[in-house]
This record gives sequence, C-alpha cells and structure tokens, in this order.
Amino acid sequence: MTRWLAAIGATSALVLTTAAPAGAAPNPRSDQWWFSAWEIQQKVWPVAKGDGVTVAVIDDGVNGKLPDFQGVIVPGTNTDTGSGDGQIGPTSSVEDSHGTGMASLIASQGTASGFVGVAPGAKIMPIITQHGGWDKAIHFAVDHGAKVINVSQGLSGECRPENQQAVAYALQRDVVVVAAAGNTGDVGNRPEEPANCSGVLAVGAVDNKKNAWTKTQRQPYVAVAAPGLLVNVLRADGQVMDRLAGTSQATALTSAVVALMRSKDPQMPAREVVQRIINTTKDAGPPGRDNMTGNGVIIPAAALSANVPKNAPNPVFAAYDRWLAQNPQAGAKPSKTKVPKSEATKKADQADRNLYILLGIGAVVVVIGGGVLLLLVRRGKKKPPPMGPGGGQSGPPPGWGGQAAPPPQGGQPVPPQGGPSGWGGPQGPPPGGQGGPQGGRPYLPPQGPGGSRPPN
Repeated sequence: MTRWLAAIGATSALVLTTAAPAGAAPNPRSDQWWFSAWEIQQKVWPVAKGDGVTVAVIDDGVNGKLPDFQGVIVPGTNTDTGSGDGQIGPTSSVEDSHGTGMASLIASQGTASGFVGVAPGAKIMPIITQHGGWDKAIHFAVDHGAKVINVSQGLSGECRPENQQAVAYALQRDVVVVAAAGNTGDVGNRPEEPANCSGVLAVGAVDNKKNAWTKTQRQPYVAVAAPGLLVNVLRADGQVMDRLAGTSQATALTSAVVALMRSKDPQMPAREVVQRIINTTKDAGPPGRDNMTGNGVIIPAAALSANVPKNAPNPVFAAYDRWLAQNPQAGAKPSKTKVPKSEATKKADQADRNLYILLGIGAVVVVIGGGVLLLLVRRGKKKPPPMGPGGGQSGPPPGWGGQAAPPPQGGQPVPPQGGPSGWGGPQGPPPGGQGGPQGGRPYLPPQGPGGSRPPN
C-alpha cells in the first residue's frame, strides 16, 4: 500500500527552537514555502483559519501529545482493532510518523517545533487504518462529526465496492473526501484507490514553481494539484523532517484548504466546496487539463473569495453523479440516526414521569374532594335535587397545561528555503472531466527509509 512520502537524498530531522511566543499568532518556518506561494498570512488567514471544522486523518495514527497538537486532537479510533482513540506514542520512524506528518500540515500549532499547519484552527480526528479498511474509517469519521476526510494512502487497483459505498455515504452527509493520487507515476503508474473512487477529490503533487513532481500519478481521476515536492512534516517525536516529497503532503494541504473553506462558510455544501476549488485553480504542467495536475494547482485565497458561477464545471461530483445513476439504491435519503439517551437524560425522563403521576393523583384527590364538599352543601338545602349516579360537578382540573414532551512531480529539485511570493489567481473554469475507476492489481510499492509494510 502506497502510504508514505518519498525521500529526496538524505532525510534529516531538525530540532528547532524558533517557537512562537505564547498567545502569539502562528508564524510558519522559512522553509514552509507553500505559505508564501499561497499567500496564507496575507490573503487566507484574515479570512479563515479552520475554526469549527474537524478533519479526519485516516492514516497510521497521530501523536497528539506533542506540544504542537495541544488542543487540536479529538478522539478517533483504530479500525484495524475496533478500539483506541487513534493516537500513537513518540517514534523516530519515518514510516510510523506518516499520520503525524499529515496532521501537522493541516493543524500544527508550531508550539515547540515552529512548524505550523495551514488551518491551525481546525481539529484533527486520527483514525488508524493500515490495511486498507477505508470503508470503516470513512463511516466512523462521518458518524463522529468530521467535515473533511484526508486519506494520504493508496492501494493499486480498482475502487472496491465497499469503499465506493463509503465515499457515497460521506458525500450524502455533506463530507468532503480528499485522497492522494499516488507516487508511482514514473514507474508503474497504476491507478490507486481510494483516489479513483467516484466523488473523491484526488490530488497530485507539484513543486514551488508549479511543475509536476516526476513521480505523481498520471491518471484521469486526478482533479487538482498542491505542493508536494520538498514539503517537510512534523515527525511523531516532535522533530521536523525535510527533503521529502509525495502526493501525501499535497493531499493534506488540500484538506487544510477545504477546512478553511468550511470554516468560512459552514453552510456551503460539499459539492460547492469542491466546485470552487476546481474552478479557482492555476494551470500547471501542459496547457489545459492534464493527468498529472488535473485542472491545475489549488489557490486557497481564490477558492475562499473568488466569484464562481453556480453552473461551473464540477468533474469530481459529475463522476459521482454518474456512479449514483448506475447505483440508484445508494442514493436513498440518509436515515436519521437515533442517538441513545444518556443516563442523565434517562433519570430526568423518569423524574418527569414520576412528577406527572403525582400531579395526576393530586388532581384526582382535588376532584373527589370537591365533589364530596359540593354534595354536603347541597344536602344542607331544602328539597335537594336528586343526584345521578355520577354525582356532583365535574370538569378538567384547572391550571394543568404542562408542556409537550421534547421532540422525540516533473520539476527540478528546488531549495527548501524561501519560495515564490504568490502563484496568482484563478484561470477560469477548466475543461474536461474526471475518469471513472481504473483497473490494476495490488503491488508492493517502493519503500522509504522508514522500513517496509506488507501490501493489502
């Protein structure tokens, strides 16, 4: 399973002491070149920082105890074991730090390392899935409040039905699914799931000059591209790794942009979020749409603020709509999940029932007492009228009322420092569409310096 980023030359781990002062606005390191390329501090953070949005990181876990993730992590799970909270301990392994690295690109606070995420206001939900169980992971993420799902993993082959169904489950519940296009474009270039599942925003990788990374997958399902070459990440022991490349990082950065958009406009549907991202890209690679960079490189500021026509192309959701037309049973209206009552709620309900019973008994006593009194008064008069079997005066007790019950990468290596100052604005609606799922066989991908993992 392709799930880690490629190393360029020797991988180095840097220990930094450039943490921002407590309470200060986060400032990125100088080698986080995508901040200047995307003009994050100038044009993006004044609009949104990701507050109120949870991003599910489906990967190999996150070390949420690092100072850089203080206040960022929400409970996740391990779908391989069906238990846990999705967190891992510190490790110097490059391979085992993959999930931590992806989370750092999205929402690291820079507290100890100086490494800052693009959406530092967002929350991270870590979900451990190391054996391709994306369907379970996606369902968990959706059911527990994630609005963005990041899958920086891939397995060669067609999109399996259970994974496609899970993606549909997410889209029907207004959740954006983002996945890595793959890192073997210069070798086998096999299509990979879940990137090739219909409705997934599949991401390729570019360098800081908008050149496609040589290893990024060349597939018709690639929708957009984002920074992926020489994009450093935070390791699970708190150190920063540099000289890395991969569509994994491009995917995490794209998920961060989605979080920014969902933070700015929580009511914007997932379909429109993806439409705006696609139609505000900057062309990259060969002129027009291509299979390495898709419709172009994401421009966050434009995605947040540009005027995009409601009828602008949306090849990602067009592919999903085609799949849905062929699988109408998957389009049933999502049923409302009945949330079990908490113990406190159960006790409160029982107390209410007890109160109603007491009130009812009291009312009966009042009615009977009133009837008896009336009978005695009438008997004190001359020629009292005969009483029927019902006797006395009746009627509803006054003042009950009550309240109703609650409603039940082509590109040359570039220096890791500095970077371009802005990539420019949108280029207009892109042509073309998105291809459907592709074939292929599972294979053992090239392994990075962190060690090997068996394919699924």
